[in-house]
Amino acid sequence: MLESFGSFLSNTGVAALFQTGAGDAIKTIIMLAVACVLLYLAIVKKYEPLLLLPIAFGMLLTNLPMISESNAIMMHTEWFTDSKYMINEHGHMNIDVGMIVRNGGLLDLLYLGVKLGIYPPLIFVGIGCMTDFGPLIANPKSILLGAAAQFGVFFTFIGALVLSASIPALGWGVKEAASIGIIGGADGPTAIYVTKSLAPALLPAIAVAAYSYMALIPIIQPPFMKLLTTKKARGVVMEQLRPVSKTEKIIFPIVVTLVVAFIIPDAVSLVGCLMLGNLLKESGVCDRLAKTAQNELMNIVTIFLGTTVGATATASSFLTPSTLGIVCLGLVAFIFSTCGGLILGDIMYVLTKGKVNPLIGSAGVSAVPMAARVSQTVGQKENPSNFLLMHAMGPNVAGVIGSAVAAGVFLSMFNGL
Repeated sequence: MLESFGSFLSNTGVAALFQTGAGDAIKTIIMLAVACVLLYLAIVKKYEPLLLLPIAFGMLLTNLPMISESNAIMMHTEWFTDSKYMINEHGHMNIDVGMIVRNGGLLDLLYLGVKLGIYPPLIFVGIGCMTDFGPLIANPKSILLGAAAQFGVFFTFIGALVLSASIPALGWGVKEAASIGIIGGADGPTAIYVTKSLAPALLPAIAVAAYSYMALIPIIQPPFMKLLTTKKARGVVMEQLRPVSKTEKIIFPIVVTLVVAFIIPDAVSLVGCLMLGNLLKESGVCDRLAKTAQNELMNIVTIFLGTTVGATATASSFLTPSTLGIVCLGLVAFIFSTCGGLILGDIMYVLTKGKVNPLIGSAGVSAVPMAARVSQTVGQKENPSNFLLMHAMGPNVAGVIGSAVAAGVFLSMFNGL
């Protein structure tokens, strides 16, 4: 009886925590504390809870102290990042799906959806079903604002390379720099899609940074919106957008898919799924599919994606100087993306002789519809009769396309390296 009780005690999480050594135990406790802070932000502060909560709980699960031989281990991050497990007999990177299916835990199996690039495109199908491209079609020049807001992506890409050259310990190459830069697109699924292919070791830090800053857009953007625009320009009331016909809304996703496929094929996985979801909605003949995509499918994939990405945030991968650099550069990316859209908005304001409110430029980042709501809020503070939401939705949905295209550019340039 005593032996059985002793065996039980030796297999508890408390025993596992003490067996790892003081240093590793402290790191484990820190990661559990970080997970609890993120849960607090998601539940109490309501910062992007639909994704931040699953990410935080996944982080909690993966950092629970477990005996290494225990069947309770749900995630083996080394199987997806360590070359010992991923390089095959031909010297190529390869996921041993058979080993994962035979020996993996629950989160190992679900994480295959991230590693194989399944979840982000499926989320884009749901986003497409919930997106109205009417404001963009009615005001095509909005796509320029969405493109300008990708400035932060490429600026941060270069900044990451420069920083890594100055601090070699970070160990960032072009693949890591591209993954960090894509945070500026303000699109979590896109950031995950790029990072899982180019720099999987950075996935937990990049995912947490991307979704945290998306949630903080109402705090990050307004100071720069006021800094880069005049009071007079912020108060501009824009003309009502023209009505968009159903035919235009049906043709748009087909044309965009074809154009992107011919120019940047690597972006088709994201853009094509986005446009598929939108066509399901706008065609009017697939109501059941559209409702499923934007509700059941979107919700299920969000749970799987958030929990498994959070589960990659182990102490060894998260508590590093690289993570601190990613958090700082992620903020830089968001700021410069916002500024890029605002500066082009100022230029449009001048060229149109005051007909364009430059505040809509800040909505060029891809956080739909949060960034558009921030443009509306700031504009209405300057002029209570101002309603910028629909005008801001044009650059906002253009930003979704822009961030996916930027992701395709990085993948086409660096994925084969």
